[in-house]
Amino acid sequence: MNKRLSRIAAALALAGLAVSAQAAGKDVVVAVQSNFTTTDPYDANDTLSQAVAKSFYQGLYGFDKDMKMVPVLATGHTVSKDGLVYTVKLRTGIQFHDGTPFNAEAVKANFDRVTNPDNKLKRYNLYKNIAKTEVIDPATVRFTLSEPFSPFINNLAHPSAVIISPAALAKFGSKGIAQNPVGTGPFKFVEWKATDYLKVAKFDGYWKKGYPKVDTITFRPVVDNNTRAAMMQTNEAHFAFPMPYEAAETLKGKPSLEVNSAPSIIQRYISMNVQQKPFDNPKVRQAINYAINKEALAKVAFSGYAIPAEGVLPKGIDGATKLGPWPYNPAKAKELLKEAGYPNGFESTLWSAYNYTTAQKVIQFVQQQLAQVGIKVQVQALEAGQRVERVESAQDPATAPVRMYYVGWSSSTGEADWAMRPLLASESFPPRLFNTAYYKNDAVDADIKKALVTTDAAAKAKIYADAQKRIWDDAPWAFLVTEQLLSVRARNLTGFYVIPDGSFNFDEVELK
Repeated sequence: MNKRLSRIAAALALAGLAVSAQAAGKDVVVAVQSNFTTTDPYDANDTLSQAVAKSFYQGLYGFDKDMKMVPVLATGHTVSKDGLVYTVKLRTGIQFHDGTPFNAEAVKANFDRVTNPDNKLKRYNLYKNIAKTEVIDPATVRFTLSEPFSPFINNLAHPSAVIISPAALAKFGSKGIAQNPVGTGPFKFVEWKATDYLKVAKFDGYWKKGYPKVDTITFRPVVDNNTRAAMMQTNEAHFAFPMPYEAAETLKGKPSLEVNSAPSIIQRYISMNVQQKPFDNPKVRQAINYAINKEALAKVAFSGYAIPAEGVLPKGIDGATKLGPWPYNPAKAKELLKEAGYPNGFESTLWSAYNYTTAQKVIQFVQQQLAQVGIKVQVQALEAGQRVERVESAQDPATAPVRMYYVGWSSSTGEADWAMRPLLASESFPPRLFNTAYYKNDAVDADIKKALVTTDAAAKAKIYADAQKRIWDDAPWAFLVTEQLLSVRARNLTGFYVIPDGSFNFDEVELK
């Protein structure tokens, strides 16, 4: 009898272990490249923090895995003839994780918060053109803009434009909400240990019935490229992004893993400070574009997971125009330098906005290429604090220390305005935004402004094409490459994607 009971007890124990393993198996572990800066998307400048926040926050609109704009908490909208008033209809019957009802009052509370300059939120510039947000009825909200702004709905799809529980905002305040996020998403916030992990758990009251299909997601920041790759090989993680390009072939050989390479809208370029010699001369800037072999750069720094830039904006951005790439022609580069008055080249500095391995490979490759046409550059990969101090906080273009600056950008609204205005409009010099070339072209400025008030799609495309052609010829940047997005997943994980702006879509995530 005792033996029989022992066997039953052992069987129950094994069953318990099996249940525990099954439950543990519903925890999806995602390895990412850096720490998160905040859980408040309105106060985040980095794509990763906004990507992770998609687990517990949602906006009125969003993007699917192919970066096609879709309604989320909204069901649709109308626009007034003068382009100033947007009336948005909302889904009903939805609750926040704290039980607060989602309605037009909640939408108003969030946009009143971000459009109040006193709150000093990093995403204020995206929404400052909202003059007034009004509640029409619980399921209808009206936005009145200070001036026509044709990409407005795209801005509402930006991953920062989430709806936070108004009760939580009142309880924790505009700053405290970053430690206590409360949204309508498929998962609710559990815990964030800054350098270790951020954990979310299934929200049983989620408005999409049958979702989510996993119990928890644990996002782990793993700065070292090789460690992320190793975690996938030892089954410590189910998904990792980004993957080091040089590890791709090794990981492809593992039957339990799938390596995915996807197109992106992440454009890599080197801005040149056109306010300073010798970069005030367009022939010098054109020479630098001719001097860099982009095909070779894609192979050397990105292991082939990149393509030469074909225009100011990458393919996939609504309004992008194909113009290139700039051909590799060092003889032409030398000829232009001679015409510009620099027959023997010159000396300068090249900073990188990043210090990870691929970025260091890029600036070292460019250093070698430019040396072949007589341009000697000292290279430095900046730490985050150095980047903010030296580049992003410069107050006066006349004294800004930046000369050549390797950086990248993706338009998380999916359209041309947010791909151009922050980087190339004269109103966007640091510290306001990110025109680190200090580029100013009156015709380009006029085109950017004209496009904002143009609602006709064909007319807008023509305006943006004109602006891009002017920028391409002026060459305030060395146009380098468009990256491909390299991720790896365990084969028993489905529904987790990297979308073209480098963010995540995991609406359908499932662990089998």
